[in-house]
Amino acid sequence: MRARPATVGLILYLLLLLLPIYWMVNMSLRTNADILTSFQLVPTDPTFANYLKIFTDASWYSGYVNSIIYVTMNTVISLTVALPAAYAFSRYRFLGDKHLFFWLLTNRMAPPAVFLLPFFQLYQTIGLIDTHIAVALAHCLFNVPLAVWVLEGFMSGVPREIDETAYLDGYSFPRFFFTVFMPLIKTGIGVTAFFCFMFSWVELLMARTLTTTNAKPIAAVMTRTVSATGLDWGLLAAAGVLTIVPGALVIWFVRNYMAKGFALGRV
Repeated sequence: MRARPATVGLILYLLLLLLPIYWMVNMSLRTNADILTSFQLVPTDPTFANYLKIFTDASWYSGYVNSIIYVTMNTVISLTVALPAAYAFSRYRFLGDKHLFFWLLTNRMAPPAVFLLPFFQLYQTIGLIDTHIAVALAHCLFNVPLAVWVLEGFMSGVPREIDETAYLDGYSFPRFFFTVFMPLIKTGIGVTAFFCFMFSWVELLMARTLTTTNAKPIAAVMTRTVSATGLDWGLLAAAGVLTIVPGALVIWFVRNYMAKGFALGRV
């Protein structure tokens, strides 16, 4: 049975997408001297020395810990702020609501460099430089508008009669929101958490500028591979592989929500 041209094209496309990841894994299992002297599709003498250096060097694994801490904080803060805001936009009409909604999106459209200097001066004044909360709050400027935009689409799809029925049954707003409404939009919450996590995880400019030592993210630590002798390609590749792991785990846990989320709401 011959393969369809569309199937062959899809397989080739997937191979092209996976090739950079495979090559990074390949390089991570080789020494720097081996990488610079020979071309190998499969490592002939694989080594885990690059990974061992990352897990035994405090500056390396602390970078991963710092990144996970501020990304998790940002995701929680963004969802906490965006949920009631999105509910207000989906259920109420007030003066300037459309303009305010558009203004939120303009914050997401602006490049991070525009807000970098104000954030740096503000945090330096109040003593938040080189802290996890500084990066988490800075990323909220971009993730909260995105979260509000996505969640509002999901909430607008929930009939208003559910709200009215809950109030007639004697539900207070907090009880209704947490026990009735949020389970109805759990797909949207999962998708929103995924986007907030990933956008915060890959952002480098603010994370690198607002931290110096104690809260330095892994992306900034990876620049330590540059020396007078050049790049340590094996170590850099191993760090890159480990950087992909958190994002892959998040995708795995929210995969069921993402399938529905891309078909519903404002995604």
